[in-house]
Amino acid sequence: MAAAATMAAAARELVLRAGTSDMEEEEGPLAGGPGLQEPLQLGELDITSDEFILDEVDVHIQANLEDELVKEALKTGVDLRHYSKQVELELQQIEQKSIRDYIQESENIASLHNQITACDAVLERMEQMLGAFQSDLSSISSEIRTLQEQSGAMNIRLRNRQAVRGKLGELVDGLVVPSALVTAILEAPVTEPRFLEQLQELDAKAAAVREQEARGTAACADVRGVLDRLRVKAVTKIREFILQKIYSFRKPMTNYQIPQTALLKYRFFYQFLLGNERATAKEIRDEYVETLSKIYLSYYRSYLGRLMKVQYEEVAEKDDLMGVEDTAKKGFFSKPSLRSRNTIFTLGTRGSVISPTELEAPILVPHTAQRGEQRYPFEALFRSQHYALLDNSCREYLFICEFFVVSGPAAHDLFHAVMGRTLSMTLKHLDSYLADCYDAIAVFLCIHIVLRFRNIAAKRDVPALDRYWEQVLALLWPRFELILEMNVQSVRSTDPQRLGGLDTRPHYITRRYAEFSSALVSINQTIPNERTMQLLGQLQVEVENFVLRVAAEFSSRKEQLVFLINNYDMMLGVLMERATDDSKEVESFQQLLNARTQEFIEELLSPPFGGLVAFVKEAEALIERGQAERLRGEEARVTQLIRGFGSSWKSSVESLSQDVMRSFTNFRNGTSIIQGALTQLIQLYHRFHRVLSQPQLRALPARAELINIHHLMVELKKHKPNF
Repeated sequence: MAAAATMAAAARELVLRAGTSDMEEEEGPLAGGPGLQEPLQLGELDITSDEFILDEVDVHIQANLEDELVKEALKTGVDLRHYSKQVELELQQIEQKSIRDYIQESENIASLHNQITACDAVLERMEQMLGAFQSDLSSISSEIRTLQEQSGAMNIRLRNRQAVRGKLGELVDGLVVPSALVTAILEAPVTEPRFLEQLQELDAKAAAVREQEARGTAACADVRGVLDRLRVKAVTKIREFILQKIYSFRKPMTNYQIPQTALLKYRFFYQFLLGNERATAKEIRDEYVETLSKIYLSYYRSYLGRLMKVQYEEVAEKDDLMGVEDTAKKGFFSKPSLRSRNTIFTLGTRGSVISPTELEAPILVPHTAQRGEQRYPFEALFRSQHYALLDNSCREYLFICEFFVVSGPAAHDLFHAVMGRTLSMTLKHLDSYLADCYDAIAVFLCIHIVLRFRNIAAKRDVPALDRYWEQVLALLWPRFELILEMNVQSVRSTDPQRLGGLDTRPHYITRRYAEFSSALVSINQTIPNERTMQLLGQLQVEVENFVLRVAAEFSSRKEQLVFLINNYDMMLGVLMERATDDSKEVESFQQLLNARTQEFIEELLSPPFGGLVAFVKEAEALIERGQAERLRGEEARVTQLIRGFGSSWKSSVESLSQDVMRSFTNFRNGTSIIQGALTQLIQLYHRFHRVLSQPQLRALPARAELINIHHLMVELKKHKPNF
């Protein structure tokens, strides 16, 4: 049917386009068909007009001819008008058939209509029900909001009541005095744990009552009397207990540190007194200060007196200085001097007193040392005394801070109230001892002991002794500088002519200096001090001048050089044992030794080989100036030198070696000098060979008698001593 309709439309269009007359004829039958009448929209078409474009008509005709049904109709030769009428007839038949189908289904359509109407009624009722539900939900929501507001208000009232209840509970708990507290305070001994627990509870309640009274709480008056009576009872018991402990310190032969440590377990007792009865707290503190101050003073005075009895009997005096000669005699009533003055300038094992193991070793026990007849230098006694002072002071300071609840300046003041008399007594004793002390090494060791103890006190966080350490150093440093300056002056004023017989061996004064300087340098290396190095520099200058003054007493330059080399070598060797290789003293004496050694080697080679040395220097000077022709006149001199060296060099070297070994006390140094002399001799003879290789002397017959350099080196190695 669709195809037929399409073909009918196409045919109708063709008819309309065929001409006006044909279109009028077709319009009647086509309009007769029901539902098919469509007015032809020609617009402003005017076929008589000049503007009508036939090309457009051709395009439309061509497009319609492309239709498949039109093509088929044209191929079969069907008349389009007849075919159009046939199509219209078919459409009418189809329409009639459709109407009959609708009439047959009218009952079903009516039933469907009724069903749709019923459904609309049901949906309308559902809509009404849902509307009612929505109205009910709105009312329920408002009720829920009302209930929520009521619940929030009730919750606020509940929290307020709970807060009030908590405050009232705290207030009541703070004011109520339980029977357990009363029983413990009145009946329990202070050493029982429950007394301490209830005392803390009493302290808390007393603080709470004071706070509530400040706020104007009337209920505090009901418990104030009970708390006051309990407080008085507790204060009485605590006072008796602490005073009893303090009085126990005074018993003879009592180790006060044991009850002092026991007091720390009851440090809350003093805190309670401090907060509730300050007068009693002050009484206890004053009693403690008075008791411990006397105990420490008595202990240290006794210990110091007994300690000084085990000091060495032989101590340095004002005449035991570096520049004092050993042959000096004293008056008839003078004290005997040290058996050997060198001992006060030698460190030996004394330096171990500042080693970490010895520094904090147990203190000396004087009566044990006396039974064993042991004696100690002053620095050992000083270390023992001050280590005991350091240990007890640190312990006392920490106890004061913890028990008496003080810190900062208050702790310093309380500490010095306890230890002040002891520290003053110790300073007076040290000042008195230093007034007659001339042992610089002992004083310097004491300085370094103090520096190390000060560091230990800082590590233990005990600053209370800082002022004492400064006072001790203020006594030690000036005395050390004074003794050092006295030694410098003694060396400066020493007259070599008063020293008796002289020889080329190291002098005892230079040995004293070497031992003394190495001792101070090795000690100073641990904690360097610039002032010490300056004083040692002054002493070194004076010693160098002294060595030169003594060397000037020898008649020959060779003896002077031997004396200088022996002394420089000895001082350098001693210094290198303790000081570092890069120290100023080592570097200075090394330069002096090298210079004098080189000069001695030249002096040593001059007698047997002086002519050879002079000729080589003169010839090299002529060659350098371009005057080598003048060597032709030296043939006889050269021949004499060649034959003289060849005949006597072995005996000369042997004599030289023996002379060196006799002159120097240090065989190693003597060996080094011999080796240097032989090396310089080989270099001299090699230079002599080069001079003789000049054209002016090359034809000299005596050149055949020259000793081969390598042969000479082999022979000289035989004369090198080995140790």
